Amino acid sequence: MRRHLLIAFVSATLTILFALPTMADVTLPCVFSDHMVLQRDKPVAVWGWAEKGEKVTVTVAGKTASTKPNADGRWTVSIGPLPAGGPHKLLVQGANTITVNDVLVGEVWLCSGQSNMAMTVSRAKDFDAEKKAATWPKIRMLTVARQSVEKPVLKCEGDWKICEPETVGGFSATAYFFGRTLHEELGVPVGLITSAWGGTAVEAWTSIEPQESKKELKPLLQSWENQIATYDPPAAKARYEKQLAAWKVKAAQAKAAGKKAPRQPRAPVDPKISQNRPANLFNGMIQPLIPYGIRGAIWYQGERNSHGEPSALYGLQLQTLITDWRTRFGQGDFPFFFVQLPNFLKPQEQPSEHTGWVMVREGMLKTLDLDNTGMAITIDVGEEKDIHPKDKQAVGQRLGLWGLATVYEKDLVYSGPICKASEAQGNKMILAFDHVGDGLKTSDEEAVKGFAIAGRDKKFVWAEAEIDGNQVIVSAKEVKKPVAVRYAWANNPSVNLVNSAGLPASPFRTDDWVEPIAAR
Repeated sequence: MRRHLLIAFVSATLTILFALPTMADVTLPCVFSDHMVLQRDKPVAVWGWAEKGEKVTVTVAGKTASTKPNADGRWTVSIGPLPAGGPHKLLVQGANTITVNDVLVGEVWLCSGQSNMAMTVSRAKDFDAEKKAATWPKIRMLTVARQSVEKPVLKCEGDWKICEPETVGGFSATAYFFGRTLHEELGVPVGLITSAWGGTAVEAWTSIEPQESKKELKPLLQSWENQIATYDPPAAKARYEKQLAAWKVKAAQAKAAGKKAPRQPRAPVDPKISQNRPANLFNGMIQPLIPYGIRGAIWYQGERNSHGEPSALYGLQLQTLITDWRTRFGQGDFPFFFVQLPNFLKPQEQPSEHTGWVMVREGMLKTLDLDNTGMAITIDVGEEKDIHPKDKQAVGQRLGLWGLATVYEKDLVYSGPICKASEAQGNKMILAFDHVGDGLKTSDEEAVKGFAIAGRDKKFVWAEAEIDGNQVIVSAKEVKKPVAVRYAWANNPSVNLVNSAGLPASPFRTDDWVEPIAAR
C-alpha cells in the first residue's frame, strides 16, 4: 500500500513539474514571436530572461551570439547586421530551446499615438476594396495590448499578424498605408509595431524624467499629483452612480423621441493608473519594446492636447517625447514622422481663429526644427463632423513619402509647401516656401484662398494672394503697412495652396503674438 502511495505521489509530482516551466527556462518578450520582422542592415538586439549564470545562444540567418543573464535574469545579445530577406528561424537555446518561425528581415517602424493611429483599416475609406487587395505576406503588424502602469515594466502582450484579407481589418489604418507605401516602392519586408490608445495625451507617452526637467511642464505634473492626493474612491463612485442614473433617464427619453441618446458617463478611474497620467503609457506600452531594432517611428496624436491654453506647450511636449524615445532606444537620431492635425469642426468664418487645435498644429510645425523629423500635412483630408477622418490612405501615403525621400533617398516631392521666410514690401507681404516641387499652384484652379493679413493693430482681414513662382504675394486694401500674415489659421479653413505634386501647404503664421486660446 505504501509503495502504491509513493508511486502515485512521485507520479503526481513529476506531472506538476513537467507541466510548469522551470526557473531555468529561457523566455522571450512578445516582440520575438512567429512572423516577426527584424530590422535589416544594422545590429539588432535580442533579449529575454533565463536563470543567472545560464548560457544563452541566439542564432538567426547564419549569425550567432551568446551571453549570460544578469543578476535579474535578463539577457541581451546584439546580432547582425542582417540583409533583407527570409523566412528564417530564430533559435534561442539555453536550458530549453525556443524556435521562432517565419522570421523576415526588412524595415521596422514603431507606430504610436491616440485614436487616429489606433483606428483600423475596417473603419477607413473603401474598406471592402482594401480588404480584397490586402494580400501582402511581407507586411506584418504587431499590435501592443493597452497597458497603463505607474512604473516602467519589461513585458507587454501582442503577436505578429501577416497582412492578408482576413487580418488587415484589424491593422492600424495609418500604419498599414504607410507600410504599404514603403513596401511597394522598396520591395522588402515591412514590420509595423502599433502601440496606440485612443483619447490619450502626449505626456502619457513620454517617460517621466525628461518631463520633470522642463519647468514649463511642472504645473501639469503638479496637477496630477494633486488629483492623486485628493482622489476619494467612494465619493467618485457615488458621483458616477448619480450621473449614470440621470443618463439612463435621458437615454430612455431620447429613445422614446426617436433621437440619439447622450453619451454614457464613464466609470471613475484611479488617477494613479489613468491612461493620461504622465509616463503611464510609456511605462506600459513603449518601455517593453526597448531596445527592439527599428528604423524609425510615426506618430498621429495631438487631439487630446488641443484644449485651451495648454495647447501652446504641445511643440515642447512633442520634441521632449522624440528626444526621449531616441535616447531610450539608443539607436541614434532615428527618423520620426508625425501627422499634423487635419481640418475639423465648423468651417472657418473669421480671418483668424486662434484655437487650441491650430496651436497644436503650430507646435508640430515647429518640431520640424529637430533633425530627422517629418510632417504629413493633412489640412485637406479631414472631416467637419468626425474627429476620425476616413481617408487614412492619404495620411499613410504622405508619411511614406517622407520616409522614401529622406530615409531611403528616393527622388520625389515628399512634403507640402512650408513657409520659410516673409518680408514686408510696401503694402504687400512676400512669402517664400520650401517643398514647392516645380512650383506653387492651387488645387482647384481658383484664386488662392486662406490667407489673412494684419498691420500693427493686430487686426486680421481677409487677404488677396497671388502666386509668383515659389512665392506668394499677399495684400489687402484695408492694410497699408502689413506686418503679419496667417494661412489656414482655423480649425477647418477653406484653403487651396498646393505644390506641383498636389500636396497641400501647411498652416502657418509669420507673427508670434500672444493672445487668448480658445479650446477648439
